[in-house]
Amino acid sequence: MDDLRFVLHDMLQVEDLCSLERYKDYDKANFDILLDSTKAYADKVIYPSYREMDQQPARYEDGKIIVHPVVGEMMKHAGENGSIGSFFDYEDGGMQLPHVVYSGMSHITQSANNALPGYPGLTTGAAGLIASFGSKELKDTYLPNMMAGKWAGTMCLTEPQAGSSLSDITTSATPNADGSYQIKGQKIFISGGDHEYSDNFVHLVLVRIDGAPAGTKGISLMVVPKHRLKKDGSLEPNDVLTAGDFQKMGQRGYCTAHLVFGENDNSQGWLVGEANRGLKYMFQMMNGARIDVGLMGASTATAAYHASLQYAKERPQGRRIQNGTKDAEKEQTTIINHPDVRRMLLLQRAVTEGSIALLMQTSMYHDLSMYGPEEDRTRYHNLLEVLTPIAKTYPSEMGRTSINNGLQILGGYGFCTDFPLEQYYRDIRIMSLYEGTTGIQSLDLLGRKVVMKNGEAMRQLVEEFKESISAASNYDDLKPYAEQFKEASKELQAVIMHLLGYAMKGEYERFIADANIFMEHMSTVVLAWQWLQLATTAKTALVTGKNTYSTEFYEGKIHTMRYFYKYELPKTAGFKTILLHKDSLTIPEESKVAFA
Repeated sequence: MDDLRFVLHDMLQVEDLCSLERYKDYDKANFDILLDSTKAYADKVIYPSYREMDQQPARYEDGKIIVHPVVGEMMKHAGENGSIGSFFDYEDGGMQLPHVVYSGMSHITQSANNALPGYPGLTTGAAGLIASFGSKELKDTYLPNMMAGKWAGTMCLTEPQAGSSLSDITTSATPNADGSYQIKGQKIFISGGDHEYSDNFVHLVLVRIDGAPAGTKGISLMVVPKHRLKKDGSLEPNDVLTAGDFQKMGQRGYCTAHLVFGENDNSQGWLVGEANRGLKYMFQMMNGARIDVGLMGASTATAAYHASLQYAKERPQGRRIQNGTKDAEKEQTTIINHPDVRRMLLLQRAVTEGSIALLMQTSMYHDLSMYGPEEDRTRYHNLLEVLTPIAKTYPSEMGRTSINNGLQILGGYGFCTDFPLEQYYRDIRIMSLYEGTTGIQSLDLLGRKVVMKNGEAMRQLVEEFKESISAASNYDDLKPYAEQFKEASKELQAVIMHLLGYAMKGEYERFIADANIFMEHMSTVVLAWQWLQLATTAKTALVTGKNTYSTEFYEGKIHTMRYFYKYELPKTAGFKTILLHKDSLTIPEESKVAFA
C-alpha cells in the first residue's frame, strides 16, 4: 500500500486532478478512503478465495457454467459500492472517479485475486460502451441493472475462424422491421460469459450487418442480451446458447465461455451507435482493457514478489561465504542473505514496482486526455496511445519472468502447491494473450503508434524523457543514471530511424519483422524512465525532509533503480544489435529452407 500511495501521491500527485471540473468533488482524503476500503475488502473476501477458485474451477454442466459462489458476492458488493461505474458520468449513475484512482483500487483487488475482479470489471467495460455510444433507450434498458451488479456484461470479439484478425468475423446481423437485428454466429473465449450469479448477461458483440463492406470497415457493434426484456419488465430467452467452458491452465476460476447466437433463429440484437463503426467503438473498451490486463499482470507479479520476499526472509539454508570460507559451526542464514537470491528479489521488485508506476501514469494520461486542460488533451492522448501497448505487454511478459525468479527462490517448494507461486505462474501466462497477443501489441507499437501523426507521439514522449532527465540531474548521485538514460533514449531513436528506412523503401514486412524485439527494447527504456522518476521523487523527499515514509523506504527505491540500470537497461545494447542486423531471417521468402 505504501508503494502504491508513493506512486499516486508523491510521484504523480493525483490530487492535482481535483482542480479539474470533473473531479472537483474529490480530494486526497477521499482517494485514500477508497484505497483503504478496497484493501479491507480484498483482505476479507477477495484474497481468501484465491486458492479456492483454482481448486474449484469454473465448469460446464447441463448447459450452464458453474463458478465459485464468491463471484456472486463480488458482483453484489461491486454494485452496492458503486465501483462498476467508478469513472462513469454522474448522469449515467457513475462516480466520476479519476481512472488513475480506479486503477489503484484495481491493483489492490487484482493482487489479492487476479481472476475474481474480472467479473465486475468486464461489466464496467461493457456498460461503458453503452454509456458512451448507446441510445437513451439502450442506456435506460441496460445500465441501471449492470451498474447495480444484477446483470453482467461481456465483450464478444473472437470467433473460431477469426482470432486477432477481426476483419474475418462472420457473425451476421439481419435487420428486423422493429429496428432490431437477427443475430447468428458463434463467439469463443468469452471471459465471464455465463454463470448462475447474474440474472442476465449483456453481450457486446461484433457483427457484420447483411450487405456491409468487407473487412473491418463493415463491422458493427450490437447489444445482444442472454435474455430479452419484455414490455411487462420480465425476461425471456434470447436464443443465446452457452455451448461450453474452456478449461485453462491458469485463472481456472475465471470462466471462459463458448457462445452460440441464433441457433433457433430467434436471437435479437440492438445496434450501438452507427452501423459499420463497431470496431472503433470496441477499441475504446479494448484500450482500457489492455491497460487492465497489464495491471493484472503487474498485480499478479506483485503478489508473487511479496510471497517470495516473505519466504526468503524465513527460509534458513546455508551460510554466508565470508573471508573465502563457510563456517559450519555457525547457524544457517536465511536465504535472503545470499547475493543471488537478493538479485532475483531485486529483479522482481524492479519489474513490479516499475510496471505499476507505468500503469498508473498511463491511467493518469487517460484522465488528462479526456478532462484535462483543452489545449493539452491531444498531447496526453498521444502519450496514452504510444504507451498503451507497452503498458499491456511489459507487465505481462516481464511479470512472468519475475514470477519465474520467485519460483527459483522457493526452490522445490516453488513447484509445489504448498505455496502460491506455482498458481501465480500459471495465472500470468494468459496475460500476454489477452486483448491482443504480444505479437499484436508489438505490431501496433512499431507499425502504428511510433509513426502516428508523423512521429508526433514519439516526439512528445521524448519531451517527457527530457523533463525527467533534467529533474534527476539536480542531484549529483542521480546524474550518472540520468546520463545513462539519456544515451539509451538516443539509441532508441536511432533504431527507430533505421527501421523507418525500410518502410520508406516500401519494405514493410522487413520494417515490422522484428517488432517483438523492438517492443522489448522500447519497453526497457520506458521502464528505465519510470525508475528515474521514482528515484528522483524519493531523493527529493530525502533532501527536503518532507518524509511520509522511512528513510529506508526512499533509499530502497533508489537502490532498486540502480539495480535496473545495472542489470536491465544494458540489455538494450543486445536488442539494438539484433534490430540493426542486416540479415532478415524470418520473412518467408528468405527463410523457406528453415521449414522445408
